[in-house]
Amino acid sequence: MTSEIKKYLVGGDLRSIANSWQLETLIKTQKDFDCLFHYLHSHDRLVVMRAADVLEKISRYHPEFLQKHTDQLLDYLMTAKHKEFKWHLAQLVPRLKLPLEKREYVVEILTRWASDSLESKIVRVNALQAIYDINLEYHDKEKELQQLILKLKEENIPSLNSRIRKLTST
Repeated sequence: MTSEIKKYLVGGDLRSIANSWQLETLIKTQKDFDCLFHYLHSHDRLVVMRAADVLEKISRYHPEFLQKHTDQLLDYLMTAKHKEFKWHLAQLVPRLKLPLEKREYVVEILTRWASDSLESKIVRVNALQAIYDINLEYHDKEKELQQLILKLKEENIPSLNSRIRKLTST
């Protein structure tokens, strides 16, 4: 399966998902998921972005597939440079079952991303959403979330304001 996966991840440019969408129906087992996860190690930004996108979509329905990759995902949070990878990481990490200390680490990084005015707006919105999702699951980040929301509201950025409205209206 590993060699077959790559053909779906290559070609085009960063504005395109190429044929990666077809992988969603092909990845059915933990082993298949692990093969796809391997492509997050690629030096090709395009391949990483597309693999992360498909992993995110599959993990919506199979979050358990992510668990064995927890340490790697947490490492990526610290080392990710490209915005496309960061925004997918922000979508993936709330699906992990984490002990308090690791959850605090994740929220700290996501808060940094959401607060960084130099960061991509998509990364910032997804980081805010991730913190919200983590708080929904564990109910221990409400104070941090409210402080972050107040800080972000002051920036008056349409995409962040829209997400804040969505999060505070539920």
